[in-house]
Amino acid sequence: MTEGYAEFEFDLPAALLERLVWRFDDIQAASLLPKVVANVPEAQGVYQLLLNDELVYIGKTDAAKGLRNRLARHATTIQHRRNLLLANVTFKAIRVFVFTAMDLEAQLIDHYGGVAWQHSGFGSNDPGRNRDGTKLKPGGFDELYPIDLDQPLEYDFSKAKTVGEVFSGLKSTLPYLFRYERLPKDVSGIQMSVDGEYPTAWEIVTSALGVLPAGWQATDLYSRLILYRESKDYVHGHIVGRSTSGQP
Repeated sequence: MTEGYAEFEFDLPAALLERLVWRFDDIQAASLLPKVVANVPEAQGVYQLLLNDELVYIGKTDAAKGLRNRLARHATTIQHRRNLLLANVTFKAIRVFVFTAMDLEAQLIDHYGGVAWQHSGFGSNDPGRNRDGTKLKPGGFDELYPIDLDQPLEYDFSKAKTVGEVFSGLKSTLPYLFRYERLPKDVSGIQMSVDGEYPTAWEIVTSALGVLPAGWQATDLYSRLILYRESKDYVHGHIVGRSTSGQP
């Protein structure tokens, strides 16, 4: 042993993980409702989602897209899902002022283990048109909690008088993706109106199919609603309807 000399190695990742777990345990979970999430700082950090008080998801954010942004996105994703109520989902979030090279998200996932929504497709972006035919992940988030087209929409469609205007309003208000083929001008301008004070996505789309030219098909793909000029059966999807009016 060298006189007057010693070595010390501090396990920073383990120490940080231990403190984060302790801090999460110390936090009271809050509702994921948008009005609550709006008070969370737009800062980098890590967070947990809980369903009926059971941990189901762990995530992290960076400075560009902070905690508020990410939690708000998750709150939107959870709305209008079968077998799932936003009121039953809560969150815990911790701002981390200095991120090290370690992957805090992966360490927390390893620590807790068996986090239900992790790697289940929850929070995924739109896979794009080329992957609409991809098989659904067995037991994944979208299979367990598919979108619900029968939820009433709190949106004023009274000023929408054409197919294009109705689709634009529908796309802006749905908490899940509504993707449709670019409408030709003559199709976009077809007259239609939305009946009822709180119409559903299913009612609006089926009404649109009643005035669209023949050949359009609307399909529920569990996580998103699509509408294209096609006649196609999807491995994992339900055909909402097809247009048959034969308008020019």
